[in-house]
Amino acid sequence: MASLSLCFLASLLSFLTLVHARIPGVFTGGPWQSAHATFYGGSDASGTMGGACGYGNLYSQGYGVNTAALSTALFNNGLSCGACFEIKCANDPKWCHSGSPSIFITATNFCPPNYALPSDNGGWCNPPRPHFDLAMPMFLKIAEYRAGIVPVSFRRLPCRKIGGIRFTINGFRYFNLVLITNVAGAGDIVRVSIKGSKTGWMSMSRNWGQNWQSNAVLVGQSLSFRVTGSDRRTSTSWNVAPANWQFGQTFSGRNYRV
Repeated sequence: MASLSLCFLASLLSFLTLVHARIPGVFTGGPWQSAHATFYGGSDASGTMGGACGYGNLYSQGYGVNTAALSTALFNNGLSCGACFEIKCANDPKWCHSGSPSIFITATNFCPPNYALPSDNGGWCNPPRPHFDLAMPMFLKIAEYRAGIVPVSFRRLPCRKIGGIRFTINGFRYFNLVLITNVAGAGDIVRVSIKGSKTGWMSMSRNWGQNWQSNAVLVGQSLSFRVTGSDRRTSTSWNVAPANWQFGQTFSGRNYRV
């Protein structure tokens, strides 16, 4: 009887470990919802560089002009950085392009509220309004320039990225600041862990945007990363940074299946 109980307990622990380690399937997106959209950044979207998600040069990071700044209601204090959306101009035949073409964008910035203006007249990003401030080239794909602001329909979609998740390691000996980009699947990140070749797994804390920090001394160790998206699926990238890694370098790891 004791041996049967031990076997049952071992099987249960094994099952729980597998459940915790991996959630099968792929991110499926979300339902259509309503919002409004404006534009910023100029005709070449140069004014969209940088931003509250910490991605820096959106061209070199692979996001290009397919980006948007999200209002408070959508930005979720930075947790939505990296999320992907399909957006269509809706119910405004005067300004929407015919055929209601779709655009596909990644959340890369925050559209701050402007409480000096009413929400329906200039304070477009004021809570609780869901709002997208699109890179100008993307806005022009769905609506006329003179519209300024248009109603839109939007939904979350799986992010489709070329190559692996990228980890850019900044900081100094006692402070590791890792920028995580090019995330497929859900696109946004809720938890990150780091492991040196001489340590166990250690949780990282969000510093800002998609910059995650650890105060462990990891110089001289190969590094592994474990990333969890908002859909609770986890991707582990083993030993992606060799022991001789240097601050300022970027390494590519295992991406999510889409």
